[in-house]
Amino acid sequence: MSHLSILPTVLRDAEALAATLASLELPWRWGGELVGFAGERQAVTLQLQLRDGQGLGWVQLNDGSLALVGDLQRISRNNGLQRLLGRITRAYAARAALQEASLVLPTASIELRV
Repeated sequence: MSHLSILPTVLRDAEALAATLASLELPWRWGGELVGFAGERQAVTLQLQLRDGQGLGWVQLNDGSLALVGDLQRISRNNGLQRLLGRITRAYAARAALQEASLVLPTASIELRV
């Protein structure tokens, strides 16, 4: 039996995460609930619908970070899903770095291409 779990991440900006998911052309949406085993439900800030029907979500924690919500048992057995999470994290980090660089170098022209 598996269930929804909440896994802390280093992600902090839900808007940047949404922009990252959109740039990767992933089917995401704001809010809603993820449904787990036996009808278990978890409200999320934003969510991603995967091809196999499984959902992943992120919820904003009190410390401002975004935690990943999903069926971690299924995620751990799915290499494709692990690669997808790595791709999302790398693209988010690149976006965050470029955003920070634009604050330091406001007259520079900075562009992110995925």
